[in-house]
Amino acid sequence: MLAKVYVNLKKGVLDPQAKAIHKALENLGIQGIADVQQGKVITLKIDTTDALKAKEIAEHAAKQLLANAVMEDFTVIVEKSA
Repeated sequence: MLAKVYVNLKKGVLDPQAKAIHKALENLGIQGIADVQQGKVITLKIDTTDALKAKEIAEHAAKQLLANAVMEDFTVIVEKSA
């Protein structure tokens, strides 16, 4: 199974990189974007065919290492391996 862990800063945490991206988009003439949030995606190949077990493993990994609980939120999406 593949588990994708999406990690983003919590609301209220300053995100200077997102502000820079937003400003750069405006400078390029791209209009209509109200806000930008940047983050990271971590893809885990998990050795199981059980989607629930894969999600449990990925969530455990996110809580222990992949996301900083003080500043970041995460979401796990599990999909079948190709």
